[in-house]
Amino acid sequence: MREGYATITTRKLANEAGANHGLVHYYFGSMEELLLRVLERFTDRIITRQRAMYDDPTVPFIEKWRKAMNYIDEDLAAGYPKIWYELQALAWNHPEFRERVLHVHEQWEAVLNDAIGHALKAYGIDRKRFPSEAVAALVRTFNMGLLLERLNGFDKGHGSLLKMVDQLLQRWEKGS
Repeated sequence: MREGYATITTRKLANEAGANHGLVHYYFGSMEELLLRVLERFTDRIITRQRAMYDDPTVPFIEKWRKAMNYIDEDLAAGYPKIWYELQALAWNHPEFRERVLHVHEQWEAVLNDAIGHALKAYGIDRKRFPSEAVAALVRTFNMGLLLERLNGFDKGHGSLLKMVDQLLQRWEKGS
């Protein structure tokens, strides 16, 4: 997280881990492979967390949404979005990594599609007018924008935006 993909080296990584730098190449083959494995492992943990949260039938969607939005700061502090975005950029120029990064994206897509689909159904939202896949894409894009801006130290308007979405969800919770 501190160094970023562009400046991290096997020597820096090995020194931080207290290991011989040759072991990085022995076990992972390259820094890119190591970073992709970190992303995949990190994603598995967060996807498990998100699925458990969204799959709880006793909690209303609005509470799940609020919890998910609170995870943004936690995930930023842990470094996940930074790793995720840096490896997306890596994949733009390295087709051999694109498939693995795309797989991570598809995992997020599946979690959100399921959660949004259930929420729209529970709220009685017209699914022809607001297809769950389209709403899930909007939410993914919304989250990506929040994360990117916060990585750049910018959060102007985020509080107002989250409040507006929360008010909309409150109206849906009341059935209006």
